[in-house]
Order: sequence, then C-alpha cells, then structure tokens
Amino acid sequence: MIFDRLIGLFSIDMGIDLGTATTKVCVRGRGVVLCEPSVVALHKDTGKVLLDGMAVGETAKRMLGKTPASIQAIRPLKEGVIADFDITESMLGYFIRRVHNRRGLIKPRVVIAIPSGITAVEKRAVLSSAARAGARKVHLIVEPMAAAIGAGLPIEEPVASMIVDVGGGTSEMAVISLADIACSESVRIGGDDFDDAVVEHMKKTYSLLIGPQTAESIKIKIGSAYRLDEELTMDVSGRDLIAGLPRKTVITSQEVREAIAEPVQAIIEAIKRALERTEPELSADLVSNGIVMCGGGAMLKGLDTVIAQATGLPVRMADEPITCVARGTGVFLDHIDRWRGTFETGDEDM
Repeated sequence: MIFDRLIGLFSIDMGIDLGTATTKVCVRGRGVVLCEPSVVALHKDTGKVLLDGMAVGETAKRMLGKTPASIQAIRPLKEGVIADFDITESMLGYFIRRVHNRRGLIKPRVVIAIPSGITAVEKRAVLSSAARAGARKVHLIVEPMAAAIGAGLPIEEPVASMIVDVGGGTSEMAVISLADIACSESVRIGGDDFDDAVVEHMKKTYSLLIGPQTAESIKIKIGSAYRLDEELTMDVSGRDLIAGLPRKTVITSQEVREAIAEPVQAIIEAIKRALERTEPELSADLVSNGIVMCGGGAMLKGLDTVIAQATGLPVRMADEPITCVARGTGVFLDHIDRWRGTFETGDEDM
C-alpha cells in the first residue's frame, strides 16, 4: 500500500468513462482532459487500426458511413459493454497514451466506470482491456455511483439521492444513501436507440435511408420528448430506397418525438421500477430531493419534463451533465484510500 502511494506520486492517474458513444478521461487535479467519440477506423482486409491518431475518436467518427471499401469505421462498444475486445484495447491504449503523453516511466492507475448491469465476463473484458492498454492498476466503479459523485450529490449522508444517467448505449438509475446503492435499474437503452428510431422512421415514412450521423443531428437539432413551444422543421438528405438516388425531404419535431417515444417510455418505466423498490423512508426523501439527470442522452429536449410528469418528482439536470461520470471517477481517485472496497467492483494489476 505504501509503495503504491509512493509510485502514485509519479504517475498520471486517470478516470475513464468508457461510453458507447463517447469516451471521457479525467486526470487528478486537471479535470476532464479528453472527450472523444468511441469510434475506431481500420483496414477491412487486415483488420488493423489505421495510423495511430488518424483513426481514433473524432477523426474516425467523421468517417462513419463515408469510408471507401478498404476502410471500416466501427464503434467497439455496444450497449455499454465491449463488443470487440481487440479494437477496444487499441482505442483505450491510444487515449491513455495521449493523456499520459509518455511523461514519467510509471504506468498510470486507472478507474473505469461500467454499467451496473454488467456481467462478470463483460467486467473481466474491461479489466483486461485496460491492463493490456497500458494501465498499472485498474479499478472499476459502477456508472450511477460515479455519476452521483460527479454531480455532487450527498452520497455519504443518510438521505436518499436519485441519479439517472442516460448514455449512448445504456441508461442507469439508482437511489443512493450512506455511500451505497439502495436500489438500481440498468437498461440497455440510450441515445443510440433514439437515433435508430429516427432512421427507421425515415425508412418507413419517406422511403429515405439516412446514416447514423444524420440521425444524431436530427435528434440534437429538433428531437424532443415533450411538445415544444414552437415546433421545428429540418431538411434531411439521404438515399431514396426506391429510386436509389439522393433525395431531400422536410421533417418536423413532432414526427421525431413520435418516432422516439418508445425508447423514451422504456427509460421512464425503468425509473419507475427503481422507485417501486425504494424503501418508504428513502422515497419520502425523494419527494423533496427529486431526481438528478446526467449523460448525453439526458439532454434530449423535454426528457426531464416527461420524467417529472410520470413520477411526480422534481427533476433537474446536473451541472455539465455529459462529463458527470468522468468527473466522478476523478473524485474517486482523490479519495481512493477511503472509498476503496466501498464503491469499486473489482481491480486488476498489470
């Protein structure tokens, strides 16, 4: 333990929110230093990643749906867990090297946030990927706890706090009290499902095929979970499924709202299930404390409003909701000696 503390003084320890859509890295004393799409580009024939730094993150995301036949841009995580072990390892290794920047000879200690519903096999894959990617020691913390820490909730007090983290591939909701999760729910539904619903709507309604980046743009610009004061419209271009030619059409925010209603309702039902299992005294606290939301998916217009209507509880957005989990892993690093074994779900030495 003393030796670990000593070498820790010379390493750049970091917390990682390994998300389906975006990976964020937080460094002790510096905050969130990296926020990049979880996308990797590789050669189809060889399966090898393109030149380091030219095919990971934002650069690779811009290639989605636009690559030539010889190149493939993929997202190695699906529904919050690793779908491709080797590609995830390459991506993590690049991000760790980029942040560490070869400063010091000691490999970093890494904390990674994982979905609370992850299986033992999926957990082991995260541990092994991070260790092989260049971490000296790997600690895991469940996303709702990291999100609650990052949101500044009073997790160690004898009072209920509820966090709802809507990510790209999963949504996590948990009631926390006395530094532990009283009850939680994890569903593999998130912002990606909103995008998929928009793609399907364009196919069925307009016979127009659009790509994932176009669907995400539609969601961000005119998507909503609750009616808007002024409904919006947007020009959308894609490929006509019948003629096979490029075509443009106009869609409305009301259409998008109806298209994504199913995944939105699934998230609401998961929140209700968590609340139904909450002890009465903790439920009483939530009447005044309400629900705190974070994650990129939580920024969908009106999502907080429909959740408040469905639960009858006050709902507010955390400060900097997109980086909440990453910042929580950074705070965990600052208090790792005190919280070790309480919040973490496992560890592995390099």
